[in-house]
Amino acid sequence: MEPEAGPQAHVVRRFEPLAVLAVASEAFPVVKTGGLADVIGSLPKALLSQGIATRTLIPAYPVVLAGCRDREAVGQMSLLGEDVTIWAGHCNELELLLVDCPALFDRRGGPYLDEQGNNYQDNWRRFALLSAAAARIAAEGVEGWRPDVVHLHDWQAGLAAAYIRAASLDVPTVLTIHNLAFQGQFPASVFPALGLPSHFFHVDSLEYYGDISFLKAGIRLSDAVTTVSPTYAREILTEEQGMGMAGVLQSRRSVLSGIVNGIDEDIWNPLTDPYIPENYDLQSIERRRANRDAVERFFGLTPGDGAILSVISRLTWQKGIDLLAPVVPGLIDRGARLIVIGEGDPAIVYGLAEQARQHSGRVVVHLGFSEESAHRLHAGSDIVVQPSRFEPCGLTQLYALRYGAIPIVARTGGLAETVIDANEAAIAAGVATGFQFHPGSIEDLYHAIDRALTAFDNSQSWRRLQTRAMRTGFGWGRSADRYARLYRQLVRGRAEAAQRDG
Repeated sequence: MEPEAGPQAHVVRRFEPLAVLAVASEAFPVVKTGGLADVIGSLPKALLSQGIATRTLIPAYPVVLAGCRDREAVGQMSLLGEDVTIWAGHCNELELLLVDCPALFDRRGGPYLDEQGNNYQDNWRRFALLSAAAARIAAEGVEGWRPDVVHLHDWQAGLAAAYIRAASLDVPTVLTIHNLAFQGQFPASVFPALGLPSHFFHVDSLEYYGDISFLKAGIRLSDAVTTVSPTYAREILTEEQGMGMAGVLQSRRSVLSGIVNGIDEDIWNPLTDPYIPENYDLQSIERRRANRDAVERFFGLTPGDGAILSVISRLTWQKGIDLLAPVVPGLIDRGARLIVIGEGDPAIVYGLAEQARQHSGRVVVHLGFSEESAHRLHAGSDIVVQPSRFEPCGLTQLYALRYGAIPIVARTGGLAETVIDANEAAIAAGVATGFQFHPGSIEDLYHAIDRALTAFDNSQSWRRLQTRAMRTGFGWGRSADRYARLYRQLVRGRAEAAQRDG
């Protein structure tokens, strides 16, 4: 790929077009339970500038069918004893392929949990079918379209690597691990129903401590394995953070890499955001005050000049939310206020609710999640807190930076890479964008909050911190380029191998 010549020519990158099939269990805006959906919904748009055309395969949950009405049937197939329809459609700029199997996906609960919050007992079958559909599309295509690369996301798509390998297909696969804690582990008794050759029940394939793991299948059998930040890629090779998979990942170390997530800077743009009362940018950051006032009214906070801290998260141990309740009295003493939105562990929720009861108007706990509330809080909070014990990448801190809400983050995974701690050296160099603390430490979390509140009390230094945060770029540009290079490397490798074998 050579740049165009000429005395005033700018560099033009030319690419051979590639077709990629992304396989995932959710995709924004049609279905979302967490950050995975945001990545699946935004990466394909960024890849277009790299000459990569992506079609995204997801289950046809009821909410997906309702949100993708403009669709047409492009395939009928029988998979794992079920009749399946493949629909093609689009939502916003996302080209979708939908796996429609009412017996497995037409349910009143969410993508993974029933209405009582329990895992569906047949999740193994549901996502095996998604994976089998991906392999069939890789083999036969749909309406003349066939992918050059299949990109699998998390355990729900991991088994596709096994189906593709079993069929001896020539299409390379990439597995991205978004969170190693979720491994798709099921009893060995379900293996015969997967329709795979018996030798796949082996330590070098699906077998995992006597059970099977869909994620392990993806790790062992994909051509390349990525995760969502370079730091997390190193962390998961250790026994401490390898979640029982450290040895498996060590065996694939040569093909493992970390590519940090980006955000959709069109959707997350304070200048055009339709969810917030007052739009603003760096040149009009003073208008942000109107969003702050709106947050006070919307969430029922007692008005005041003290900092507004927010937490937008699953309320779980992994996310470090159990560390919050003990520090609430201290931040209240400093004149700050706290808003928590999310859902999760009942014991953690109870502890936070008790703080809200004791500090009415100063602490608000809102159970549930909505896109509107998340956008409002990023635009109107002064500080966003992410106390995760481990965090593969994290998107909340990227949204916070974009909106001028200063992040307080645990020093782990992608949080450590994307937020520069406001220590004396970073402040002197003019590069600080937030505050870091040691993960899992209540004392260190409070110290980070204390440092942030001290900075907040100095309006000039706080404005400088906000300005640096908002200038930080975390779009998909660099990461999309890395994915595109990886796809092309794999395609070239397959072509060269075919030539040698031929």
